[in-house]
Amino acid sequence: MPIDWIWGLIGGLMIGLGGAVFLLGNGRIMGASGIIGGLVDGSGRSNAAERLVFLAAVFLLPIVLHPLYRPFETHATTNVAVLVAAGLLVGIGTRIANGCTSGHGVCGISRLSLRGIVATVFYIMAGGLTVVLFRHILGVI
Repeated sequence: MPIDWIWGLIGGLMIGLGGAVFLLGNGRIMGASGIIGGLVDGSGRSNAAERLVFLAAVFLLPIVLHPLYRPFETHATTNVAVLVAAGLLVGIGTRIANGCTSGHGVCGISRLSLRGIVATVFYIMAGGLTVVLFRHILGVI
């Protein structure tokens, strides 16, 4: 019996633990878009080192854990244009919503933040509508 769901559980626990450590370590809510955005627009210069350490950990941890993985099948597209467009749309959406799913979804919902709950509901709805539009109506993905 496959237990692929365990990777999602482990990933969720690690994101939650990362959010708790970030909050306890510096008293701020962990939001990946805010961390990156502060580096890009210069508003995070005062704590650029901690932002860079956080981002390095986000990129390096999968490499460290790679020996534990086994091959698995995904249904992600191989169309590079679609991947680039998706990344740009996610970036634009996080700026419009003033945060991403790590800030609103993980940290906002755990604090019972109405703003975080509403933002997460809209993220999920937008994702679902996007899949319906691009996969089932337009047949792009």
